[in-house]
Amino acid sequence: MLHITGLLGLLFWLAVIPFCIGLIPANFISAKRRGPGFVLLAGYFVMWALFEVVTIPAVLFVKYDNFKTASVCFMISSMVCAAAGVWLAYRNHRAHRPDLITGKDVEIRQKSDRNVSFVKRVREHIAAQGKRMSWAERIEWLLFFGLLGFQLYKAAAYASFDGDDAYYVVESLIAQQADVMYRILPYTGRPTDLDIRHALAVFPMWVAFIAVKSGIHATIVSHTILPFVLIPLSYLVYYEIGRQLFRFNPHSGHKEKTAREQTKKERAGRRQMEDNTFLHRENLPVFMILMAMFQIFGNVSIYTNETFFLTRTWQGKAVAGSLVIPALFWMFLWIFDRRKGMPQERTADRKAGGNARKAAGRKPDVTEKNEAVRKQRKRYDDAGLWLVFVCINMTAGVCSSIAVFLACILMALTALALTVTERDYRVLLKMGAVCIPNVIYMAIYVVTAYSYLLK
Repeated sequence: MLHITGLLGLLFWLAVIPFCIGLIPANFISAKRRGPGFVLLAGYFVMWALFEVVTIPAVLFVKYDNFKTASVCFMISSMVCAAAGVWLAYRNHRAHRPDLITGKDVEIRQKSDRNVSFVKRVREHIAAQGKRMSWAERIEWLLFFGLLGFQLYKAAAYASFDGDDAYYVVESLIAQQADVMYRILPYTGRPTDLDIRHALAVFPMWVAFIAVKSGIHATIVSHTILPFVLIPLSYLVYYEIGRQLFRFNPHSGHKEKTAREQTKKERAGRRQMEDNTFLHRENLPVFMILMAMFQIFGNVSIYTNETFFLTRTWQGKAVAGSLVIPALFWMFLWIFDRRKGMPQERTADRKAGGNARKAAGRKPDVTEKNEAVRKQRKRYDDAGLWLVFVCINMTAGVCSSIAVFLACILMALTALALTVTERDYRVLLKMGAVCIPNVIYMAIYVVTAYSYLLK
């Protein structure tokens, strides 16, 4: 009975809660970008950001039973967010809007299909993707999943014990058994002052929370359970990156013509574009196989990201290097892709504005109203993207204090490059706004660590 309760607790806090929370940002992005992978990744990043918000004040201002205080606050807030995500999905379903999980437009469905469960919709979405694959793609995906399974088996069955476990895993165990965070020295077991060097990186406390809610020892959660969660999540980020890198749209920028209007040369060109679409789609599993091979054979030093990825999976700095930094590049690709068409959009907007001025004094027609709705919808679709971006930056602080600094540098350099290439200073302003939680995090660290100089 205890094993069943533990498995249900793990399933609830490692799958159900993050997935339901991920429905919130999915509601505020365009339907074509939605998918089960995005919902799960977004849910984890929002959940970790939420954990940081409720845990750091408890670490700093609550001395006794601070872990219990943080756990109760996080449990209530995460369940509220999960309920909000479910409500948004239900509201979209009732309003016959595009699905939050698959992005499929329900208006094209038959009326009898609108009441199917979201589990069945996800299964139908995966089956539809499988039907589009060639046999070569299926073999490549089987090869990748074989490599992934091999890594998961090695990570769990041949768990590597690192010297840092004497601190990080023991901190999780102390929080699980004594309900305190960073108030007992792991090396001796005696009370100590707040260790500010590690106190703001609360990833071990999240591990302790999972251990408490599942009733499983924190060491077992760290070495056996978390590799089965964090390794697939990292590859899911690489999958989303590959979708952006190898995406191909043969119809972008071209007006559709009827079959009679198309010449023989145009039809031949369209067939070539369809072949290119197939080749770009086939590159994705090859990219995933290469990433898996890099991870397996990357142990050329004890300090490489690949070594941390497979031998220290449960440590916050490993999560920062293997999950958070790649997720930032994923967001960069999204922003670059969205800004790629902005010069044409600005030209179209100027033409629309000129036509509107010429037609001053008359009521706007249907086309002008649709254009206004399109602009408003575009701003609405950006909200979820920037929400996830902010949460990814906050997750860097959950994992490691130095990761916050590295994320800010990466954001600044990328924002500067995009500002120069796109000739739009608004990119710099938006990127700076995303880094505000990281600036607050670093300010708290500096004030807490060097407050004795002010006395």
